[in-house]
Amino acid sequence: MTSGPPPWTLEIVGARLAAHEARDYEDGGADPRAAVAAILREAPERGGIDVMLIRRAEHPADPWSGHMALPGGRKDPIDETVLHTIVRETREEIGLDLRKDATLLGRLDEIHAQHTSMVVAPFVFRLDRSPELTPNHEVAEIVWGPLDAFASGAVDGTMPYLFKGTRVDLPCFMVGDRIVWGLTYRMLCVLLEVLGAR
Repeated sequence: MTSGPPPWTLEIVGARLAAHEARDYEDGGADPRAAVAAILREAPERGGIDVMLIRRAEHPADPWSGHMALPGGRKDPIDETVLHTIVRETREEIGLDLRKDATLLGRLDEIHAQHTSMVVAPFVFRLDRSPELTPNHEVAEIVWGPLDAFASGAVDGTMPYLFKGTRVDLPCFMVGDRIVWGLTYRMLCVLLEVLGAR
């Protein structure tokens, strides 16, 4: 863990992601696929980098109902690849066209979400323009999290979780009064590891 905010620019982030060879989860394609987007922008007022987070709307059929997350979702039969998935899902969820308004910087290792048997491919984008975002019914809120504060440990926290009748304290990031934990926390930590900050 670093002692202060890392001296990142989006160019440095892009170079480190370009040097990273993302690993696929080896399951022979048996598990369903999903994709998410870590969308980054420079925050000159802080001298750091922000990552876009969404708070998912409350829905009983959504295993991540109400959670802080990265934009994205399940791969549909119409999607040729998981990259097509994330372009479609981001446009549907928040009205952002990644093909026009952002640049793909790289992909992180696929992660297996064990409690749903889902394999998630995280992609990292640089936001080039700031169009008006239009969240759909799946998204309750869009917020920007300070990636440099995630790296420095300034917003580290824990949250209690009941697992098989036993309380465990899970690591998380605090973004104001919002808790970033679970799969999203894991993916952000993978991004920080690629950037040499964890």
